Amino acid sequence: MSWYRPHLDVSLGLMRQAGMGPASRVIDVGAGASTLLDDLLALGVRNITALDVSEESLAVTRARLAGQAESVQWLVGDVTSVVLPPSSIDLWHDRAVLHFLTEARDIDKYVEVATNAIATGGHAVIAGFALDGPVTCSGLPVARRDPQGIAALFAERFALVDSRREIHRTPAGGEQSFAYALLRRL
Repeated sequence: MSWYRPHLDVSLGLMRQAGMGPASRVIDVGAGASTLLDDLLALGVRNITALDVSEESLAVTRARLAGQAESVQWLVGDVTSVVLPPSSIDLWHDRAVLHFLTEARDIDKYVEVATNAIATGGHAVIAGFALDGPVTCSGLPVARRDPQGIAALFAERFALVDSRREIHRTPAGGEQSFAYALLRRL
């Protein structure tokens, strides 16, 4: 969990910039044990979906949220094969999932799922290791990208609105470069 961060300040800032509000339909892809859901609920967002391949990680978050967990739709599954209703998401958030997809077919499937789920005018905040970031994470190879590289994957249906860079300090004290892209669905 070297990517873990107590609060995803950069993500939250970009989500606010995208116009996130209490009525926004938000999905956190790779939600795991992150506190992003806590922060979204504290901001009054009530239409939240948490997606992760690990039921155990989601259980940690569900237990932490206690009674507030009922406000979240919990999905265990792989983002490349999950079925989400068309145009059901206003704001897609992914910090450190896309960078694990290194095969073209998996990347294409991710883009297809996101494109189908995000409503026209909706947004995506996608972050992963930057070009100068680590080449592996948790022992797995990753695809490093800059914000323009992230946007290029979605170029046909999305516009790059803004970007950020973050030097993330890991729980063990190391540094990892992250790149963020804020995209708008055309």
